[in-house]
Amino acid sequence: MPRQPAAAFQDLDPELLGDGPSKGLRETTLLSRDARLAGRPKLCSDCGLCDSFLKPEMARTCVFVRNQTEAIEQRLFGRNRQDGDELRFGVYRQMEIARMKPPVPGAQWSGIVTTVGARLLEHGEVEAVITAATMPGTRFAPRPILARTPYEVRGSAGNKPALSPNLALLDEVRASGVKRLAFIGTSCQVHMLRAAQPQLEAELGLEQLDVIGIPCSDNVAYPDLVYFLDQISKSPQTIVHYEFMQDYSLKMRHENGQIEQVNFIDFPMDKLDGIFPSACLSCFDYPNSLADITIGYMGAPLGWQWVLARSERGEALLELIRPELEIQPASSAGDRHRGMPRYLHMLAKPPGKPPKPIRMLIAWLQRNRGPRGLEFARAIIEMKLFRNLQHVRERFGRFEQRIVPEHVYRTLAPYTEDYAATFGRPLAPTVTTNTTGSPTRDPAARS
Repeated sequence: MPRQPAAAFQDLDPELLGDGPSKGLRETTLLSRDARLAGRPKLCSDCGLCDSFLKPEMARTCVFVRNQTEAIEQRLFGRNRQDGDELRFGVYRQMEIARMKPPVPGAQWSGIVTTVGARLLEHGEVEAVITAATMPGTRFAPRPILARTPYEVRGSAGNKPALSPNLALLDEVRASGVKRLAFIGTSCQVHMLRAAQPQLEAELGLEQLDVIGIPCSDNVAYPDLVYFLDQISKSPQTIVHYEFMQDYSLKMRHENGQIEQVNFIDFPMDKLDGIFPSACLSCFDYPNSLADITIGYMGAPLGWQWVLARSERGEALLELIRPELEIQPASSAGDRHRGMPRYLHMLAKPPGKPPKPIRMLIAWLQRNRGPRGLEFARAIIEMKLFRNLQHVRERFGRFEQRIVPEHVYRTLAPYTEDYAATFGRPLAPTVTTNTTGSPTRDPAARS
């Protein structure tokens, strides 16, 4: 017998509700699935909002119920993204290729994210920072914390690429009376936080909210992260840092300092099917475009970080640490357009794994002839948009009009003919007229 939705979710389309995420989130980092995920949307990234006092607002704020990117952009920035790189990267006022000098010990990259958070506390600009530390006894399991000291923020350095309910700490923010808050988090968390920001300002008297965004893609539940590393690494128990890099490889640093490298083309995809949650495969905001400042690496050379200051406040956060940064000009090389038709064919019909000599050649060509710098960021973002659009259309077709923002179709428009030839359907959604006479995207066209 189907489970009845909780009172807070009565206004949702029943098909939006399921028994939790449809795949990947078999367990969560902190509590059991049964205790925490009942009554949530079928697409769920376990952002933590439903563990907070804002749970009744889920239907209004959840990015997987209705994507509100364009409306939030207007409220935050006074405009929407323009044609060109903003379609892929989001609204921004400044872009820098930078790194801390010297790099922060223990940081995943050079330590810009934690340095910004720590400096805000040191200068008294905020009273607390929501971030993710590491669960004791693990290497990568996230533990959301409300950091009140720079030491706590610095202690959270390092990548924890697993689903983390950071927004659950809004209850602690309310109980502690914090009025000036910084938040470090992923794009789904940031979307929900921005959607709820007017309510937080009204109910909590929140006077300042600084949002430091981390680019995010393909997070997993912590048990699936452990499984992934077991399949990829020769010594998964000794990995201290790892990241998917701009040279088309996964680099893993071990306790003894050794770097283990696995080319993307060599991943055992037959063993990895099903570990990524459908929420992550239905997300269209890798660049974390609703943050004040986004700090990642995708558009930078190896060893550098990619910084996008999006708002006036984001520029102020960048200036806060600029004297500690080494900066170089952005660069771009290669042509992403040449490989996109082949990528679409691979999406439609995934090929088998080529022999090792062929894989070695492909890896060399990707590294030396493929997109680099900003062109690499453009290519990766476009590929993820295509992949996730197909996931939504194949698995959650009725949700497309709610969760795929309009700028996705504008971004991918140069490949309209290639898409139609590959998938036998138009890239843009079919537009019909609703009962009021206004245009709407036709869900029947996506069944």
